[in-house]
Amino acid sequence: MAPLYVGALQCGAYATARLPVPRRAELLRAHSTNVANLRAGRWGTLATSAAFVEKPLPAAYGVALLAALGTAEARWGAGRAAAVFAAGHVGASLLVYAGLRGRRWARRATARPEAAGGAGTAHAVDVGASYGFYATLGALAASAPHRGARAAATGGLLALGAVPVVRRGRTFTDVGHLTALALGVAMGAARIPVRGRIPATGRDVTGPALSTTPVRGRAVGARPAPAWRPAGRGPGGIASPRAGV
Repeated sequence: MAPLYVGALQCGAYATARLPVPRRAELLRAHSTNVANLRAGRWGTLATSAAFVEKPLPAAYGVALLAALGTAEARWGAGRAAAVFAAGHVGASLLVYAGLRGRRWARRATARPEAAGGAGTAHAVDVGASYGFYATLGALAASAPHRGARAAATGGLLALGAVPVVRRGRTFTDVGHLTALALGVAMGAARIPVRGRIPATGRDVTGPALSTTPVRGRAVGARPAPAWRPAGRGPGGIASPRAGV
């Protein structure tokens, strides 16, 4: 599934790049998860925005996206890999939307137009696979099998994601990338099995196993032998019709 998605994303980018600039901008803005679309109830953009990119993917980014999605699919299966990607994409988009709406409310309350982005932010083009990509990376890092590698990968990714957010001139997409990364880390950590426990039941399996030391002719935990009955008799002393056959 990962090669199909990345390939379709790239082919669509080349196709939209051939459109006239006004038509291309209108198409991308119509499928963006920006404030204007979500405030108007166009919730379908939460899904369609992941099918468009502003321009064809650079080779390095395309390879990294394919590697991350392919690794997730090989480790978890196509269904769960797609669920992590979708949850990161949709979750980060909604949280960024909520944050931008909150800033607009704060701007109105303080009467400071510079306290939040203007109309350009509300109608900005916000498409692409980056939110799902970051969420997948975070989930892969947080579910690494070795504790040391897990801590190093998770901490390193969160630090790299935080750098654009703390700098001057940050954008809402920088915040969205860090949010998606944090969501992915949370999803990956939630799937790490607790040592010594069965995930489905939570029962401890680290205790001693049943002993097989013979005790009075049978093993501990073995089912008792059936009681002796006289030949030709069934339960309750009733003669069996097959006795003597």
